[in-house]
Amino acid sequence: MDSATKDEMQPSLPPGSSCPGPGWPEQERAERLARGAALKWASGVFYRPEQLARLGQYRSREVQRTCSLEARIKVGISQGKGVLGTGCRTGQASLAASLPQSVVQSYLEGVKTGVWQLAQASEAVQGAREALGQAHGLLQGTAEAMQTLRPLREQVAQHKQLQVLSQLLPRLWAVPATVAHARSLIDARQLLEAYVCLRELEQLQEETWAPLGGLELPVFEGLGPLAEALGQAVEAAAGAAGQLAREDPAQLVAAVRVAEVDAGYTASLELAPRDWRQRCLQALQEGLDRTHFGTPLLPQPGALAGWLEALRVALPAELSIAEALVAPCCPPYYKVVQLWAHTLHSGLRRCLQQLLGGPELGAADAFTLLHWVLHVYLGPEMMGSLELGPEADVSQLEPLLTPENIEQLEATFVAQIQANVTQWLQKALDGEVAEWNREQEPGTDSSGFYHSPMPAIVLQILEENIRVSSLVSKSLQLRVQGMALSELGTFLRSFSDALIRFSRDHARGETMAPRYVPYLLATLNHQSALSSSVSVLQPDGAASGALAPVETALDELQRRICRLVLEALLAELQPLFAALPSRRWLSSPELLDNVCERTAHVCQDFRRVRNPAAQLLLAEAERTVVLQYLRALMQGRLVCRGADERTQAAERLQHDAAQLRELFLGLGLEESVQCAPVLLALRDLLNLRDPVLLGLEVAGLRQKFPDVSEDHVSALLDLRGDVSREQRLAALSSLQAGPQPSPSAGRRALFSLVPAPAPALSSCLPSGPCS
Repeated sequence: MDSATKDEMQPSLPPGSSCPGPGWPEQERAERLARGAALKWASGVFYRPEQLARLGQYRSREVQRTCSLEARIKVGISQGKGVLGTGCRTGQASLAASLPQSVVQSYLEGVKTGVWQLAQASEAVQGAREALGQAHGLLQGTAEAMQTLRPLREQVAQHKQLQVLSQLLPRLWAVPATVAHARSLIDARQLLEAYVCLRELEQLQEETWAPLGGLELPVFEGLGPLAEALGQAVEAAAGAAGQLAREDPAQLVAAVRVAEVDAGYTASLELAPRDWRQRCLQALQEGLDRTHFGTPLLPQPGALAGWLEALRVALPAELSIAEALVAPCCPPYYKVVQLWAHTLHSGLRRCLQQLLGGPELGAADAFTLLHWVLHVYLGPEMMGSLELGPEADVSQLEPLLTPENIEQLEATFVAQIQANVTQWLQKALDGEVAEWNREQEPGTDSSGFYHSPMPAIVLQILEENIRVSSLVSKSLQLRVQGMALSELGTFLRSFSDALIRFSRDHARGETMAPRYVPYLLATLNHQSALSSSVSVLQPDGAASGALAPVETALDELQRRICRLVLEALLAELQPLFAALPSRRWLSSPELLDNVCERTAHVCQDFRRVRNPAAQLLLAEAERTVVLQYLRALMQGRLVCRGADERTQAAERLQHDAAQLRELFLGLGLEESVQCAPVLLALRDLLNLRDPVLLGLEVAGLRQKFPDVSEDHVSALLDLRGDVSREQRLAALSSLQAGPQPSPSAGRRALFSLVPAPAPALSSCLPSGPCS
């Protein structure tokens, strides 16, 4: 919109009007504010350079907005004229006449502006259409020209390839020689130089690959095998790292540097990744594993101890070499010492699993392996060595043997040791039994007691196995202790059976042992020695009942030996007691003298038995003699004919009791445990002159000996020979009518072991401590 048009659109007031004119100060101030706001907006919008490209769009839009505002202003002014005219007393009619004309003029100007804008837009669209048509024609011509230029473009590409080949031809001609030279460097173990040659060849291959459009030249066919040969050389050097670190560390460093440099190399060609760093690490592990745990190096049966001892020396030395020599040749993140420790541990663990999966190990090998794994391997001599730094990180190593492997080895060891112990104990028993038929007396110790090395041998065999097993683990010790107690129980039963066969053969006369009783007494010392020392086999902290089966077997063995000795004594005494009581017995002490003489002869060797077994044997021997005496009295072979014979019988009983007392006191038996005082009680019963008082005497007898029965009392009354039927019944009734004896007053069983009438007594000790 030109300035003339704008001037025409400015509102005007008639002359003489009181309304403000163009020079109104507020209008000028408003215009300045509007201009300032417009400049501020424009500076904000067009602050960035890229917004200047849209300046034409903003200009066109602002022109339209300005035209629209001007039209509205004119309408407002026209309407305002009417308002102002009302305030003015002059020109009212002319303002009213001009109001419609101003409104129409404003609308017409707006239409004119819109038509002008449409014409401008139409012209712009027509110009753009013509420009697009021209561009389309140019593009079609360009496409046709391109079709004609395609052969030329191909010729240009071939020319460029020929140009590149012509420039690289001297280098390409040198490729085969360079490949051969690189191979010779690899053979000479000059790995860094070989890798430089390989990189140069690969760089040349990359330079020719892009210009030739990905075309592979035959001259580069040897690069793949060359790279593989160099990778194998790097692997071989890493596999012999321990040896190279000692002999030629430069070669090991070269191999590691080649692997590390190649790890950071990125080729533009589409080649398979070499990953020599991973291959180098794997070769380190495989070489170490192959050196120490190769299949041909597995130990043969019986050679396990030597193999483990060699490992005990070799593995710490290998770790020391890794820490001192190999680690400085490798980057820190290789963690060579930790890699060495874990590789050796894994190889050893795998090797032991293969070993356990093969033929069953012997007892010695099983023990050696358990002790080595549980104590030596993690001990200060190997993985627990203070010389190993924290880099080894042995705390993270898994156990060499699983709990199942340890259970298998312990079971194998115990089973084989048990078989060996059985053989050893049987040999010890056979050697002992072989001496029982000798004419010489058993050997004695420095104190004069019968002695044999067999108990010490037995206990030493068992205790030594327990001690050895304690060097491995507590669980193995408990297993071996349980096995030892079981084997000792079996040995005691075999010992007892051998004694029975020895006694039976002696009784039958098949093998007459010249020293039968002394050897029985010697076995009693053996039992005492075993009984006093068996506590060493009890597991520490085990329940007190762990030894109960063995102690029961030892008690049974003691009773059996006592019974055999007493049977030998009975065999000597029974012919003598066949004549007692008799008239000869009443008048002469000769019969009991013979009994005491035979008894002293048999019992004189009891002094070679250790206490308390000697006291027990003497007590049972004295009790056996007394029982035989009572048994003879109950047979009814003698009936007193009068008071004189009853007095004489009573005196004989008193004399015999004193003689037996003196005999066993002389043999060393304590008087408090003797049974001979029962004869004094029988003397009182025979010495009673008034039969009417027999009931009181019988009641007193029962108080002293609760096991006396009516049959025994009746047999004693028969011995008196002066008791009527009524007196007998009265005396027997006193057994039931009298007060019951207190348990504390009762003595050891005597009368219950003497039948009346007396059948043949097979054993004098069916329920005593020796029975």
